[in-house]
Amino acid sequence: MSEMFDSEKVLAVAEAVRAGERLDADQALLLSREASLPLLGSLAHAVRLRLHPEPVVTYVVDRNINSTNICQCGCRFCAFFKAPGVPGGYVLTRDELSQKIEQTLALGGRQILLQGGHNPEMGLVYYESLLRFIRAKYPQIHIHAFSPPEIVYFAYMSDVSVAEVISRLREAGLASIPGGGAEILSDRVRSLVAPAKCSTAQWLDVMRQAHLQGLRTTATMMFGHVETWEERIGHMTALRELQDETRGFTAFIPWGFQPDNTALGGRKCSPQEYLRVLTVSRLVLDNIPNLQASWVTMGREIAQASLWHGANDFGSTMIEENVVAAAGVRFRMDEAGVRDAIAAAGFAPLRRSMDYSPFEEQAPCA
Repeated sequence: MSEMFDSEKVLAVAEAVRAGERLDADQALLLSREASLPLLGSLAHAVRLRLHPEPVVTYVVDRNINSTNICQCGCRFCAFFKAPGVPGGYVLTRDELSQKIEQTLALGGRQILLQGGHNPEMGLVYYESLLRFIRAKYPQIHIHAFSPPEIVYFAYMSDVSVAEVISRLREAGLASIPGGGAEILSDRVRSLVAPAKCSTAQWLDVMRQAHLQGLRTTATMMFGHVETWEERIGHMTALRELQDETRGFTAFIPWGFQPDNTALGGRKCSPQEYLRVLTVSRLVLDNIPNLQASWVTMGREIAQASLWHGANDFGSTMIEENVVAAAGVRFRMDEAGVRDAIAAAGFAPLRRSMDYSPFEEQAPCA
């Protein structure tokens, strides 16, 4: 594969992209394998401008809060979890959770991303109570919480349907669902890296049920471990098909696997590989409006380059982040740093809410 010249077949597919045609899986695979990165970048940026013509890049101020690190999944890519009964496990008290939320509010944040693990001591009833506590004490906080594997686990633990779990969590205060736990939406891959987690069909069904109940969600992909390019494209097309059906995804966030301190091991994702996956994502996911750069895993400079390779969002300020940090990756930026990085890349920074509407400061609650 040349970084300077592209085959006639690749250039024909590129012309189809420029004409606004939808790529099929074979065309996407051809581009992923044979197109030069400069060509992919120019195509992805053109699609980005078609969706978002203004030179604006959005971001959100929020905090990742892990309610527990105790998890019986044992995912081979995770350096954060502790198995039940193993030293080092924790469950946040409500006082500790309150302190984290109040710190977030003091820094201007109005959203938390709340996730835990498959902790057998913390099921649906526990989290319903926790959501009600947060909603009552901090009504101004948007609660973005519980990845699809957690919701499937709650359903299994309580012997109820996924739809009922989502309905009960919504009633308790859940406002939207993050796209975590997708890894690669291939059961072959999932059996190798996360065999105790939900299946591809179950992950997609959680998102379908959430969308049907009016919740907006994001979608993710963790790549660079045991998957093939065919499986990456399959992941993207599965999301595209569901989005055609429900229109419930607000954004797609691809990020490279971080191998340090994990049972899976392997190599770190290179900047070139990351940008290639990012660009193909923008080309395939023509119906998901926003594509997020991953400065938390790739750092400031590559995230800035992402803004010229299809991404229109810089993600979260990550007031707190524990899972990626456990794998030895500790990039950090506050809101001023995020705004500066966006501006230095040639775009106007715009703070947003979870649904990508411009952020509006709320008056303090009496």
